[in-house]
Amino acid sequence: MTDAAFGPEADVHPDATLGERTDDEPTIGAEPTIRRGTVVYADVEIGDRFTTGHDALVREDTTIGDDVLVGTQAVIDGACTIGDGTRLQTGVYLPANTTVGDRVFFGPHAVLTNDPYPLRTATELVGPTIEDDASIGANATILPGVTVGEGAFVAANAVVTEDVPPETLAVGSPAVHEPLPEELEGGNASR
Repeated sequence: MTDAAFGPEADVHPDATLGERTDDEPTIGAEPTIRRGTVVYADVEIGDRFTTGHDALVREDTTIGDDVLVGTQAVIDGACTIGDGTRLQTGVYLPANTTVGDRVFFGPHAVLTNDPYPLRTATELVGPTIEDDASIGANATILPGVTVGEGAFVAANAVVTEDVPPETLAVGSPAVHEPLPEELEGGNASR
């Protein structure tokens, strides 16, 4: 797949792999910027103005909205849904079965998990749900099945073991809930 397939504003590095695992190609909207080393599996659907850092990975059965950034070495590990205007900074990990709303921000190396008992018992993998306008700080960890509510803010290094209500601050390990400071109210602005 070449830049020409995406229109005159496209920038797809020749060392990016689009269509991993089959001869088919992913569906990618207009004006993407896909940097060197990025891998996007064949059955992925991506909206307009998609941007990656270097060596990003988007695995199978994933749907991504418009104006999404997937940073350097970020991993979307398949069967995920990501809304418009979402930003995943360097090294973010989203496991299979994760749902992310619109205008969500993930700080560097935020990690979400989907296996409540890794390698101990056979269990259904349940990814977290991150609702619209939530912010997840650097190095935060969100455990399986947790919902982070609309407009909530998870502080850096927090370990979130239970649902975070909308418009709430989650801080600490394990995270406790506090009122959202006034300066953090109002949702995320696209940049």
